[in-house]
Amino acid sequence: MTTSSTRQRGAATGSGDRSRPRAALPALCATQIVSWGIVYYAFPVLNPQITAATGWPAGATTAAFSLGLVVSALAGIRVGRILDRRGPRTVMTAGSVLGVVSLLIVAAAPNVPVFIAGWALAGLAMAATFYQPAFAALTRWWAPDHIRALTVVTLAGGLASTVFAPLTAALADHLSWRHTYLVLAGILAAVTIPAHALALRAPWPDAPTTPAHTTAGAANVGRSRPFLLLAAAFTLSSFAMYAVVIALVPLLLEHGYTTSQAAWALGIGGAGQTLGRTLYAALARRTTPTARTTILIALGGLTTAAFAAAPGPYGLLIVVSVVAGMVRGNLTLLQATAVTDRWGTAHYGRLSGLLAAPATTAAALAPFAGAALAVPLGGYGPLFCLLAAVSVAAALIAPWTATGAVRRRSPRL
Repeated sequence: MTTSSTRQRGAATGSGDRSRPRAALPALCATQIVSWGIVYYAFPVLNPQITAATGWPAGATTAAFSLGLVVSALAGIRVGRILDRRGPRTVMTAGSVLGVVSLLIVAAAPNVPVFIAGWALAGLAMAATFYQPAFAALTRWWAPDHIRALTVVTLAGGLASTVFAPLTAALADHLSWRHTYLVLAGILAAVTIPAHALALRAPWPDAPTTPAHTTAGAANVGRSRPFLLLAAAFTLSSFAMYAVVIALVPLLLEHGYTTSQAAWALGIGGAGQTLGRTLYAALARRTTPTARTTILIALGGLTTAAFAAAPGPYGLLIVVSVVAGMVRGNLTLLQATAVTDRWGTAHYGRLSGLLAAPATTAAALAPFAGAALAVPLGGYGPLFCLLAAVSVAAALIAPWTATGAVRRRSPRL
């Protein structure tokens, strides 16, 4: 593709090379690693120390964290509308400040109610700094080449646990959990606040006036049958996917593997996510949005069923974990591009917020629901069979999510 044709397509989508802030992509890569690593991944590392030091029930502390995820899902709808109108700089900078304040509250919490309040505030920070606002920024600035930018930032985001889980554990070996959160809050402030404030200053492009797809009003799209079915498919898929991630270690322990073996099987899935995301652009060129939605969700169900059906050997479980991780990595990018592929970029922030809200809520509730269901079902093997069935139901919904524009468009070869 020539430079002139790229600029013409960029003009048609309200973007183009000249409107792209050069520092935005590397800045968002850095802030996604730090934000996810500190606000999200530090908690499961520190929670055992929190409960041991305070005597608070593990259920209460975990519920506080899950409340933050639910708040993030609900707040994301409003954040999306603001992003569409004003761009990401103010939203993401304010979100970074809220993230720092929330961690200070969590670190200083004298009791469970204050701890819960801190995580509720952290939920607002998540809505303003995690993938959704970053995706909205890159989609508007980088369209029509946004898939490449989204892939880069999700590859970086995938390193968050790799970097911050060990770092958090190392800090916790020498500090209390409260002082560990104070150090992490300092890192969050030092990296994300200036990065968002300084790197996202480029003019916010106007919404596209001549998009490649017909873009009805956001309210009409949000009430349309394809949108509602897509939200249902993503919600069921997210519930199954996140329940699987949390329940994989207990499943392997049931099969007789050691905690270390189970942890390695779970961790290797992260490498699979990174690998899978590098393949998404090629998949997008060769399939329609509806086809890849169906394929990826169905593959998620297949890998879940494989975990239930194959208790060993251990090498086979590692292979299944890598493949499952590849599917999860692609599903992240699938959700990031679902709105643009079907309805264009005009209302991306608002529509992506609406689409993500039920899926994020399901992801927040999945760990509790999975653990609760495992008991009456008779173990984690039957639970994985049930979760595979949930993914199959989502895959059966996916073919009905095509819009008229998607049906008319053939895959790009």
